[in-house]
Amino acid sequence: MSQLDAASAFWARPPHQRRLNDWQAAVDTGDFTPAQALEALIERAQSQTDVTTSAFIEFDANKLRDRLTRVDPSESLGGAPISIKDLFDVRGEVTMAASRVLGDSAPAERDAPSVARLRRAGALLTGRTNMSEFAFSGLGLNRHYGTPPNPFDAERITGGSTSGGAASVAFGLAAATLGSDTGGSLRIPAAFCGLTGFKPSQESIPGEGAYPLAPSLDCVGPIAPSVDCCARLWSILADRPMPPLDASPRPLRLAIAEGGLLSELDDAVRDGFEAAVAALEAKGCHVERLPLAAVDGALAINQQGGLVVPEAAALHREQLARAEADYDPLIAERLNGGRDISAADYLQRLWPRAGWQRRFEVEMAGFDAVLLPTVATLPPKRADLENDAAAFQRANRLALRNTSVFNYLDAASISLPYFPSGAELPIGLMLSRPQGGDAALLQHACVVEAMLRN
Repeated sequence: MSQLDAASAFWARPPHQRRLNDWQAAVDTGDFTPAQALEALIERAQSQTDVTTSAFIEFDANKLRDRLTRVDPSESLGGAPISIKDLFDVRGEVTMAASRVLGDSAPAERDAPSVARLRRAGALLTGRTNMSEFAFSGLGLNRHYGTPPNPFDAERITGGSTSGGAASVAFGLAAATLGSDTGGSLRIPAAFCGLTGFKPSQESIPGEGAYPLAPSLDCVGPIAPSVDCCARLWSILADRPMPPLDASPRPLRLAIAEGGLLSELDDAVRDGFEAAVAALEAKGCHVERLPLAAVDGALAINQQGGLVVPEAAALHREQLARAEADYDPLIAERLNGGRDISAADYLQRLWPRAGWQRRFEVEMAGFDAVLLPTVATLPPKRADLENDAAAFQRANRLALRNTSVFNYLDAASISLPYFPSGAELPIGLMLSRPQGGDAALLQHACVVEAMLRN
């Protein structure tokens, strides 16, 4: 097999067989070079034009070849292809947040800090990925630039808002992706696409240079094939040492939060979640089902409307008044719905936040993580949502419900893929720890990942 053929075969593997460690091992042993890996990736992108054109806002083969000549192969990522969500500033490129509204904006003068850190670590930026317009949906539909197909069923959605980023990893067009998470935008597409999505504590990674949705909640993180990949990328993005992960089995203590986050589950999600819990218990984990007041409190505030809609409405107020015709009507409707939220209503949602965060930390004493389904449903079919506003709103509410609770709590939260026996679609298993528990969460997630894999 030639080196180019070996590189092509690598990108054709399922994601769990093309982790960043696998990519680096193949380069180190001479299976292929970063340049050959790039050529194979370009060839793959050109052969899957329906995926490429909907997953990427921009994919320029010649630009990628030129970028690779400036990558330092001795750095930790050594030319690994990482795609970038379209809301991040990349020097010399226009940040459009997958909207026509920003198409005439000036190119960014500098990289966002997260992009700059990836560059310094030797990442090859493989292109700007599609997303829900302005990141304002957990479903990933985009009327302007298309909706990426789900890797398990092309008629279904990838989830959002980091829809194109998840698709780029799932379809072998990137080793990992840089995304954002305001209410679940990393974890939802990871769950729908059989990937791992990590939402860190908000302050661990700088958010400057990313087009905002709700600044109180916006955070930056990766979607990748594995926990180890997410840990490597988090250490780079947060400029911290790589957590020393150990996948050896151990009796973790996990809390399942009883209450609203276990309601309205699809049968396949409920059955898959219970199968995963049984598998973990069989491996020695102690799983306790109990109410958690902080989870219930955050859910109640989000059900009152939460923080995202009023903050997004404030950010878009003038721009929406000037250019509403250029917005997706479903996005414009949600933004317009936030204009009449009073300051008193907003502050009544915001002020309890710190208290609920402290309560969550107290309630989690003695537990390693909260365990829940990432999303209540399987990925809906795109055709059921595109022209039915009521169906869109219901699907969006259920997609975001579980994940957004942990944004309000500013928890470290990760979605792991789980493939129930005989199922055609994966589900996501979400593990969460209190604010600042990022490294510990990655360690525990590494153990859970290994237990479920074995």
